[in-house]
Amino acid sequence: MRAFVLTAPGEYAVQEVPAPVAAPGEVVVDVERAGVCGTDAEFFSGAMAYLHQGHAAYPMRLGHEWAGRVAAVGDGVDPAWIGRRVMGDTMLGCGDCRRCRRGHQHVCDKRQEVGIRGNRPGALAEQLVVPATSLHALPDSVDAELGALVEPGGNALRAARATGAGPGDRVLVLGPGTIGLLVAMFVRAAGAEVHLMGRTAPSLAFARALGFEHVWWEDAVPELPFDAVVDASNAAHLPGRAVELVEPAGRIVYIGLSGEPSRVDTRTLALKDVTAVGVLSASPGLAATIRAYAEGLVDPRPLVAATVGLESVGAVLAGERPAEAGPGPKVLVDPRREDPRPAHE
Repeated sequence: MRAFVLTAPGEYAVQEVPAPVAAPGEVVVDVERAGVCGTDAEFFSGAMAYLHQGHAAYPMRLGHEWAGRVAAVGDGVDPAWIGRRVMGDTMLGCGDCRRCRRGHQHVCDKRQEVGIRGNRPGALAEQLVVPATSLHALPDSVDAELGALVEPGGNALRAARATGAGPGDRVLVLGPGTIGLLVAMFVRAAGAEVHLMGRTAPSLAFARALGFEHVWWEDAVPELPFDAVVDASNAAHLPGRAVELVEPAGRIVYIGLSGEPSRVDTRTLALKDVTAVGVLSASPGLAATIRAYAEGLVDPRPLVAATVGLESVGAVLAGERPAEAGPGPKVLVDPRREDPRPAHE
């Protein structure tokens, strides 16, 4: 089968690799859509911390946001899965440790992460093999495009819920990228007033096009009581800024990660009686996200700027926008599509 293989920082190729075979407890999935995200870009640049901590190494096959159809099952797996449309949890815990037994496999020390950690190949390929226990079935109303957006949506849903916001509350989201906009959509669906802060004119204009009226540059955020602030950015100074902006007795949710350590003045955190929450992984929010998409509570489709083939992935990871791209921040990949653009080694 064809797969996008990252061989070193900035070095890649679309290769013919052996088709996967399902081991006991696993399934083979025909990948229909896979998302390209910031984590993939960090592996492309070589900045991803896992590379320096021994959790990941080149060559590697990226892709952890995906949807597809089960093509084969291994021993011990219900054959009824064959032919079903699915997406899957990225985080694969060991299943035996205290955290896994408590339902927190997404923070298991021994976990694998699909396309990220522990030499578990990802979905930027025509086929993918994953444990059957990681699968979530997709209803007919959630097609492949929506299915590939469940994983980022699960992260955003957890962040939105962590704000505790509802009717009568005001929430400020820092960073109008894919996750920030998804958080804003879920918070809006909960009935709260949403504000977004960004730093580029195109991103702010796109947020307005999605119906968000309260969109601000960083130096123009109004002095309003924000009951919750969500940091969905990668800026090292914004976690501290969030503490300054949130209303006393409010909530701060940290879902963005900067490339360098950020500083938070815990004196201000304590004196304002603020609750701060960190969010890692979509795992606990996947089922609820699928329901939200199926019911039309949130529609993330406008976030998709383009769908490309495997040959175009390297250029996207290098920061190039596909020629046909719309204004959204998200690029999806159809591994079955063959783009004319040759792969680079």
